Amino acid sequence: MVTISIDGDNLMVVVSGIGKVLALRSELTVPLKHVVSAKLDPKATSLPKGLKGPGTRVPGLIYAGTFHKDGEKVFWDVRKSDCAIVIELKNEDFKQLVVEVKDPKAALQLINSHIG
Repeated sequence: MVTISIDGDNLMVVVSGIGKVLALRSELTVPLKHVVSAKLDPKATSLPKGLKGPGTRVPGLIYAGTFHKDGEKVFWDVRKSDCAIVIELKNEDFKQLVVEVKDPKAALQLINSHIG
């Protein structure tokens, strides 16, 4: 699970618990001007992931870390897909962040109120 916050002009995505080990990353910082959109996606785990590396994949249970799909990198940290949000990015190393949050509606409201 991750915690989403805004720090000045940046979106902060902090990976917590065992997710840090599984995703091989503890946080991501993205300038808000590079965030295109954020949406709820309860079917996130059924999305094609691409090739894993580095990270962890246990089909149907855990997707954490970097996945390479169609020449793009996507960061995942999802176990419960009903709490997954998808953050679309531009001009960043990752094309998307697909992450599980405690309160998806609050996270989406926070992100979307700062981007546009």
